[in-house]
Amino acid sequence: MPDILVRHIDEALAERIKALALARKWSLNDVILHALRHGLGMGPGEPFAGREVELGSSTNAGLDAREDKAFGEAIAALRDVPDSQFARKRSGSDSE
Repeated sequence: MPDILVRHIDEALAERIKALALARKWSLNDVILHALRHGLGMGPGEPFAGREVELGSSTNAGLDAREDKAFGEAIAALRDVPDSQFARKRSGSDSE
């Protein structure tokens, strides 16, 4: 398997990787590989798992390059939002 060296990782990202490794009792490499797989949509249960994805087209929904880029940036931003910041799903018996 090839090795890839990533340079210029900001301090906050490095600390997050270390914290996840410690909390999950994983190696730093395992945390990074997990993040890459899921970030690229290749983790178990991901829509693109086991499939080749055309680079430059994250949605294949007929978007032009500018729209596709904006969509990708929006999805990336949502990944950074803590789960606690999202509204809870209401059951059918809840009133609005």
